[in-house]
Amino acid sequence: MSAVPAPETGPDAGAIWHYGDPLGEQRTAETGAVLVDRSHRGVLTLTGADRQTWLHSISTQHVAELADGASTQNLSLDGQGRVEDHWLQTELGGVSYLDTEPWRAAPLLDYLRKMVFWSDVAVAPADLAVVSLLGPKLSERAVLDALGLDTLPAEMTATPLAGGGFARRMTEAVPGQVELDVLVGRGDVADLQRRLTQAGVRPAGVWAYEAHRVAAIRPRLGVDTDERTIPHEVGWIGGPGLGAVHLDKGCYRGQETVARVHNLGKPPRMLTLLHLDGSVDRPVTGDPVLAGGRAVGRLGTVVEHVDLGPVALALLKRGIPADTALSTGADADVAAMIDAASLPTLDGPGAGRLAVERLRGTVR
Repeated sequence: MSAVPAPETGPDAGAIWHYGDPLGEQRTAETGAVLVDRSHRGVLTLTGADRQTWLHSISTQHVAELADGASTQNLSLDGQGRVEDHWLQTELGGVSYLDTEPWRAAPLLDYLRKMVFWSDVAVAPADLAVVSLLGPKLSERAVLDALGLDTLPAEMTATPLAGGGFARRMTEAVPGQVELDVLVGRGDVADLQRRLTQAGVRPAGVWAYEAHRVAAIRPRLGVDTDERTIPHEVGWIGGPGLGAVHLDKGCYRGQETVARVHNLGKPPRMLTLLHLDGSVDRPVTGDPVLAGGRAVGRLGTVVEHVDLGPVALALLKRGIPADTALSTGADADVAAMIDAASLPTLDGPGAGRLAVERLRGTVR
């Protein structure tokens, strides 16, 4: 197989983009099983008796008593409630594992170390690599044997591997479409890939993973978010396995904004899926999205999907109707259409707003 490297200017520089058949790799992810080497992600470990309560106090998720094997998403916000860091967190064997975007690993490590003060916590980089498996056939006996597992873990749960590391099952975007992250020592990746390939799992590039993520409308830090993004805009306040913000936990930096938007208002923007005109040059991340010549948003991840064609995630002004004619690209020459099914539900007033209106006698 001929490995094609990911674009050097993109967030996956250094990874494999595809092996010569990107759309075929996507199809196998839907019908069989693929493995995607995402070892360019950064992994950190937290050890020490205070690690859970300490991280609970400075992040958005309720992790003070995270059970052994439990996994969740988590965020660090700035003082105005804007997202600075996003990571996946797993508690296992007395260690908290955080894996994040390649370009945020070093800044996150630096920030966490600065916040330790007198707590019994040690933060360190881990020599672990992330390999992601996708597909409905991951539960087959040959694949489980290659991983050394009797059965797949439950969603958002991790189980240790005999040779070190762990396997973490993510929330399914589509019922039956299993997603499993395997974290192993970097020196063990080649052997893991060999065993899985012999078990019938097809190697795929990060293109296949990104297409899967975009179709599921799952945002990526620094690509589908910008310096103004708050958690509500991109769905990081959601159901089990999807949410990264716990609305009933103690104080943390940026909590005031989170509470205010949840109780009294609506986020100014919303994450949506756009279908793009494929007959012209492809737009890129960061390009403005226009409606009637007026900017109404920005493009995030842009990818070619095996079934959907050219699609992108976009942060758009909240409340834009699904049938709005949009354009994007450097010269605004790429027609775009909102996928109506991707629009968030336009809820009624927040709980705090309803309470105020009831006091004023405007709501019964």
